[in-house]
Amino acid sequence: MSRMKAIILGSTGLVGGHLLRLLLESESFREVVAFNRRSLGIEHAKLKEEIVDFDQIQNLDVSADFMFCCLGTTIKKAGSKEAFRKVDLEIPLSFARNFSKTKHQGFVVISAIGANKSSPFFYNKVKGELEYELKNASLKKLAIVRPSLLLGDRTETRLGEDIGQFLSPLLKFVLPARYSPIKARHVACAMVDLALRGKTDQPLEYEVTP
Repeated sequence: MSRMKAIILGSTGLVGGHLLRLLLESESFREVVAFNRRSLGIEHAKLKEEIVDFDQIQNLDVSADFMFCCLGTTIKKAGSKEAFRKVDLEIPLSFARNFSKTKHQGFVVISAIGANKSSPFFYNKVKGELEYELKNASLKKLAIVRPSLLLGDRTETRLGEDIGQFLSPLLKFVLPARYSPIKARHVACAMVDLALRGKTDQPLEYEVTP
């Protein structure tokens, strides 16, 4: 496989940060474009960073071989359910639809365990709606990664995840493997692996387990 170009959305986040490093280290990718609202503050020969207005997605050049989407927030941080839907559903979907019009190889996205558009739980419902819409977005290849609670060092505080990290040594003996907390780097590795797998006519849906 020739060396490729990747676009990454959400590289300032927990999984996105790990994914960015993996892509920059990978010999499979010659160029990595990071669309962010704020600067990463790093330099690399393969990295091209673009500070963008996510309300003007239609004006961005999204031509690449692969697009990796690590966008995500919380209702508390977003400020409302509507703002949460914009970050976790509307923006990723807009990028995917624009990307589907290019000569691309695939779109890889982080969803969540329990994603279901009919779920009574708002978070799972939004993730499920995103998955449903992506499957109908005419993407040549779609890979969906569904991790459980993420482990790693964040720049922001998320109480539920902090408690999960503290209890994770105990939780892995109590919860089924698919619900066990998982390190963010493992999720990033799974995203790269799914991207580089061969062509498939069906979405690659992968529940990441420790």
